[in-house]
Amino acid sequence: MSGLIKSSIARKVAMALSGLFLVFFLLQHFSINLTSIFSKDTFNELSHFMGTNPLVQFVLQPVLIFGVVFHFVTGFALEMKNKNARAVKYAKYNGGANASWMSRNMIYSGLVILAFLGLHFYDFWVPEIVHKYVEFAPEDPTRYYGELLHKFESPVRTGFYVISFVFLALHLWHGFASSFQSVGFNNKYSVAATKFAKAFAVVIPAGFIIVALVLHFTH
Repeated sequence: MSGLIKSSIARKVAMALSGLFLVFFLLQHFSINLTSIFSKDTFNELSHFMGTNPLVQFVLQPVLIFGVVFHFVTGFALEMKNKNARAVKYAKYNGGANASWMSRNMIYSGLVILAFLGLHFYDFWVPEIVHKYVEFAPEDPTRYYGELLHKFESPVRTGFYVISFVFLALHLWHGFASSFQSVGFNNKYSVAATKFAKAFAVVIPAGFIIVALVLHFTH
């Protein structure tokens, strides 16, 4: 029994750490996307740097992909393990009295986010790989802004992006805040950290939504 508990705790810590890593990437990704509504030249410069820098392409990008896969696989495995471990079923169980709706349904928001990441990879990462390593097309440092605009022409695709970021906000609302607790961050700064995490969960997804809507409706 103690081994099961330790294993479960270790998975929670691993998932929390991978989630915190992905949060930093999310902030960096948002910072670049935000420039697209203010300056296409700045967006092109930053995107060109990220798309051609060897450290980003051959070190950070593989680490990021591993982090995404690890986080979701660990999360799903932990959810299934927890469900299977409940050998005793209570006749009356009020889940809402013990945990928030979001904490009890993280797997569903995770599935929506995973579907969004699949679309995001299909929209941006796959064409980039084809452009560079299949077609061997000459590099144009001004192409990124136009490619971004093209992706947000479709109202259906833009709508799916918006919905996905709403689910991301819900996922972060519980996941980001609880990650501090999972890694043992429990001191006088815990309340401030939780407030920061919940503010982040609202502001950053809302920012992505605003960028998507601005690009869709103004171009």
